[in-house]
Amino acid sequence: AATGLTIWVNSEAQIDAVTAVSGSGPAYFFYLMESMIRAGKNLGLDEKVATALTLQTALGAAQMAITSSNTPSELRKNVTSPNGTTQAALEVFDRAQISQNIQSALAAAQKRSQELAQELSDSAK
Repeated sequence: AATGLTIWVNSEAQIDAVTAVSGSGPAYFFYLMESMIRAGKNLGLDEKVATALTLQTALGAAQMAITSSNTPSELRKNVTSPNGTTQAALEVFDRAQISQNIQSALAAAQKRSQELAQELSDSAK
């Protein structure tokens, strides 16, 4: 998948990290979108409506992150009203340790990338 830009890495070892973040990255976002669409349907929305809302939300968030001088963390804080609906949802994410699980998932992707590179190297011998 194209990222729209070229990034130079300082060592071949970083390629596995790039693979974990960017090479596999689209699937992570699609997974989140699938979950949001499913949740929208469970909340009573028509699938087409849930899909359209999810896709436009993802596009809008990505555009904001790309064009803003704020970090994603700052953008999240800016759209999270104290004691509001977003805060309620984010608290559920925090209790489920979503951030830690994402870090573990990317570490697993990096490890698998390293294993695949080793397997390729071994088979070339």
